[in-house]
Amino acid sequence: MRLGMVGLGKMGMNMARRLMLSGHEVVGHNRSPAKVERLVHEGGESAYSLEELVEKLESPRTVWLMLPAGAATIQAAHRFESLLEPGDVLIDGSNSFYKDAVRRAWEGSKKGLHCLDVGVSGGVWGLENGYCLMIGGNREQFERVEPVFKSLAQPEGYMHCGGPGAGHFVKMVHNGIEYGLMQAYAEGFAMLEDSRYGPELDYSALSHLWNRGSVIRSWLLELAEKAFADSGRLEDVKGWVEDSGEGRWTVQQAVESGTPIPVLSLALMERFSSRRENDFRNRILAALRREFGGHAVKKEGGDA
Repeated sequence: MRLGMVGLGKMGMNMARRLMLSGHEVVGHNRSPAKVERLVHEGGESAYSLEELVEKLESPRTVWLMLPAGAATIQAAHRFESLLEPGDVLIDGSNSFYKDAVRRAWEGSKKGLHCLDVGVSGGVWGLENGYCLMIGGNREQFERVEPVFKSLAQPEGYMHCGGPGAGHFVKMVHNGIEYGLMQAYAEGFAMLEDSRYGPELDYSALSHLWNRGSVIRSWLLELAEKAFADSGRLEDVKGWVEDSGEGRWTVQQAVESGTPIPVLSLALMERFSSRRENDFRNRILAALRREFGGHAVKKEGGDA
């Protein structure tokens, strides 16, 4: 197939490369011309504006947005609503909020456009290993674009999840689960580190061992093995953990639907906690212990 790829960052560029390796024709656009030129050097076609990208695609067109979620994706989608023609397909591959995808599909349908929302998992390893794709939108349009999904994904690695918004909704829950899994591994290794056995344990070797038949084996443990092998006990890593937004949406959705998700919720709270040095909450706890029990407190710049 021939399609346009808007956004040639780490994910977008690798996806374009994987598509080209499978024989698809990719017309690429990026805010930075240097990345467009790199794509051309690797066999793609250039588009230095959205208008040029649309002109280089034949109707019915397929345009894939691989931009940061939020303002960048919303602005690009609005532009394409005026540039594309009835019957064209606009794909949002960002980590967008699923309700935005529902709204976009409804607005696009009024102009005859078809919108698909695709949750993409696989990260920087997707070029080599293939991606996992969770797809929402009109099934007929999904089937029309299916050769693209098949080329990007691992074997059996893509799925039509339902109508508009379903792809991003499933990806949102996927990322919420990811938060919980990462938190569980982090707490387990922390217990080991705080034990009498911690100093002698090789955490890279242990991660490798746990991936050999144990019930907690996973790709995340493979990544932990690599991280420990590269950085030992991770002394060079600051314990500041960002969140992409999808963890928050998962918790907000759970409140909306009344679904109890204590593990996923606490994993998100732990990420917030990681960013607070000398946390005010902990200062209050220390002060209260001093007041009711006469317990010593540690002062900034000195002892109790």
